[in-house]
Amino acid sequence: MDNKIVNTNEPIPVLSFFTGGGFMDMGFIQAGFDVIWTNEIEPAFAEFYGQGITSWKRKHKLLPKGQNCSISNTNSIKEISSDTIISEAFGDKVPSLFGVIGGPPCQDFSINGNLEGFKGERGSLTDTYLCRILELNPSFFIMENVTGLIRVKKNAKHFLDLLNTISEEYLIDWEVLNSLEFGIPQSRERIFVVGLNRKHFDLSSICPDLKGKWFPFHEKQKYANPHKKYKWPQAIAFGTKNIEKPKDIPLQLCLESCLVPKDKESTISNADEYFNLLGDKRRFSVIQEGETNRPSFKRLHRYKYSPTACYGNNEVHLHPYQHRRLSVREALRIQGVDDSYVLTTQNLLSKKFKMIGNGVPVPLAKAVAETLKEFIDKLVIL
Repeated sequence: MDNKIVNTNEPIPVLSFFTGGGFMDMGFIQAGFDVIWTNEIEPAFAEFYGQGITSWKRKHKLLPKGQNCSISNTNSIKEISSDTIISEAFGDKVPSLFGVIGGPPCQDFSINGNLEGFKGERGSLTDTYLCRILELNPSFFIMENVTGLIRVKKNAKHFLDLLNTISEEYLIDWEVLNSLEFGIPQSRERIFVVGLNRKHFDLSSICPDLKGKWFPFHEKQKYANPHKKYKWPQAIAFGTKNIEKPKDIPLQLCLESCLVPKDKESTISNADEYFNLLGDKRRFSVIQEGETNRPSFKRLHRYKYSPTACYGNNEVHLHPYQHRRLSVREALRIQGVDDSYVLTTQNLLSKKFKMIGNGVPVPLAKAVAETLKEFIDKLVIL
């Protein structure tokens, strides 16, 4: 078969691992990829995926009438053979061009976790994920994870050794991206790794710089250095009235763009689901709006971005000017999730917030996916 430029109008099929609620999938779908197989071991997350992705796809006319979405396989990645994955995804005919995406669980690498690194049960899933990639032999892959993967010395060596091993089959690049730079009101740093199969593409036209960098990770970035570019407001007393937004700060980067007015809670799905604060209100009233340097009970500022949405142990950030934590809908918005994504299961608040906090912000996933698609569209497929 003659070599040809990729540049196809047909959506490229993608296999999604550690799918969770499907946030990364949504970004890739919006960029023109076709997520055809998904994997999630947590039953509640799989349930949420079925609800949220189904309602989202219906709203955007991406789903045939009468069909529902569901996770393809709910077993652990360690227990699913590559042959099974290929069979479930493609049947007897494997396409010449397909990809793999996923963000292995990161608690063992997080500075807020136990720092067991690759020796931890969750950390070892990163090894398994990369091994599965070698077995499945996709044309490209994306991996997302916390920065503790490279900023903790004992993790960094193992991670770089893994990339060195896989680089025999794939041209590799990686970068730390912050969601705030991509128009999301959340300062969330994550590593993204991209790999292109050396046997599927003619990569001779790619010219890495002196540091080995070649993939334009920042091409779709909306705001350069927003943390320092804008004069973000300081903490103020809880309950302060008539606050004006600083004129130079885009509303898109402010939490206020995600908040649901109290009189709209009953009309917007998942907007009335939140943890009320128990006990004497005066105990929480002393926490200032914008006081986010606390180990717990961080209260957000309406005209500033949120710290990383990571909601383990129900530690959901406090609403700027209401006596409660953020709602499920507000947390979803902070992750860039469309309001058409609806969770219909009642209760299970802890599971909902954990699923949301584990996800990749949708606009960030979309930006990476669009950049990847434009990049591989210019390559020659072998």
